[in-house]
Amino acid sequence: MRILFWLIGLFALAAGLALVAEVNTGYVLVVSPPYRVQLSLNLFALMLLVGFVAAYLLLRLIRRTLQLPGQVGRMRRQRRRDKAQGALRDSVRLYLEGRYAHSLKEANKASKEDESRGLAAIMAGRAAYAMRDELRYREWMAKAAELDPEVRTARLMTEADLALDARRFDEAASRLEDLRQGGERHVAAQRLALRSAQALGHWEEVVRLARQLAKHKAMSPEAAAVTLRRAHIENMKSRSDDGAAIADYWKQIPPTEQRDRLLVEKAVPLLVASGEGAIARRTIEELLDQEWEPALAAVYADCCADDQATAGIARAEGWLRKYPKDDGLLLTLGRLCLQVQLWGKAQSYLEASLAIRKNVAAHLALARLAERLERPADAQKHYRAAAELSGGK
Repeated sequence: MRILFWLIGLFALAAGLALVAEVNTGYVLVVSPPYRVQLSLNLFALMLLVGFVAAYLLLRLIRRTLQLPGQVGRMRRQRRRDKAQGALRDSVRLYLEGRYAHSLKEANKASKEDESRGLAAIMAGRAAYAMRDELRYREWMAKAAELDPEVRTARLMTEADLALDARRFDEAASRLEDLRQGGERHVAAQRLALRSAQALGHWEEVVRLARQLAKHKAMSPEAAAVTLRRAHIENMKSRSDDGAAIADYWKQIPPTEQRDRLLVEKAVPLLVASGEGAIARRTIEELLDQEWEPALAAVYADCCADDQATAGIARAEGWLRKYPKDDGLLLTLGRLCLQVQLWGKAQSYLEASLAIRKNVAAHLALARLAERLERPADAQKHYRAAAELSGGK
C-alpha cells in the first residue's frame, strides 16, 4: 500500500512539472564574446539539477575512495577481535571439557588481542594449573596482572581459589586481603575467606563470616550451624586455661546459637574443666525443659558439682517421671547419687540403665561403687564388661 502511494505521488509530481514547463516561456542567455548561448529556463533548471546530483555523487565517490584504507584496517581489526573472541570461547569450552592443553593453546591465541588478553591470560593460567604446570601458571597470572587492570578482581579471586585448592592458605589469605582492601566484599569472596580462615584456624573470623553468609542466605542454616559449632568449640578450647574467659565467651554467643544441642554437648566438658559447670548446668536444664534430648541428659551429671548434686538429683528425678526408660537419664541419676554417697539408689539407677542399654559408663560407675563398698569381685566383673564393650567398639 505504501508503494502505491509513492507511485501516485510521483505521477502527480511529474504531471505538475509538465504543466509548469508548458506555461513557462522564460529563457537564459549566456554571453561569452564572441559566443552567445540561449537556453530555455526549463532546460537550464534541469541541467542545474543534473549537475548538482552529478557533483554530489562524485564527491561521495572521492570520499569513499579516501576512506577505503581506514575501512579495510577496521575490518581487519574486527576480524582479529572476532577470532580472539572465538578462541576465548573455545578455551572456556575446552577447559570445562577437561582438555586443558587445548584450552591453554586457544587462550594463548586470544591473549594476542587487546580486548580479551586479560581474561585470556586468566583462562591460560587456570588451564596451566589444571595441568600441574606451576611455572606457566605463575607466568600467566603475572601477565594478567600486567596486561589488563580491569580483570584485577577476577585474577585475585582465581589466585585465591587455586591457592586454597593447593593448600597454600597463607597465599590465599593474602589475595583475599587484597580483595578486601579493594572494597570487594561479595558473597563468593566471603566464601573463599571462610575456607581460608577455617584452614588457618582463625576461628573468630570464621564466626564472623559464617554469620554474615547466613544472614545474606548465602549459606544454608544447617551448614552455618555446623560451621559455627566447630568455631565456638575451637574458640573455647583456645581459652581453656582461663575459666573466666570461657564463661565470657559463652555468654557472648547469641541465644539462637546457644540452643544448638550438639554445641552444648561438646561445650559441657570445656565449661566443667574450667570450673564453669554451673553455666553448662543451667543451659542444659533450659534446653531439656523445652525439648527432651537423651544426649544432653546423659552429660547432665558432669555439670553438677558436689554441692549441686542434691539439687541435680531432684531435677533429674522430675524428668524421670516423664521419661522413665531413658538410659542416659538413669545413668546421670546413678552418677549423681554416687556424688552424694547414696550407694543403694546409685546402684539401682545404674543397673536400670544397663538393663535398657549396655554402656561403658554405667559399668565403670558400678565398678567404682563396688570398690567403695569393698566388693572387689563385683568391681572386676564390671571392669571386664566395660573393657569388652570398649573392645567391641
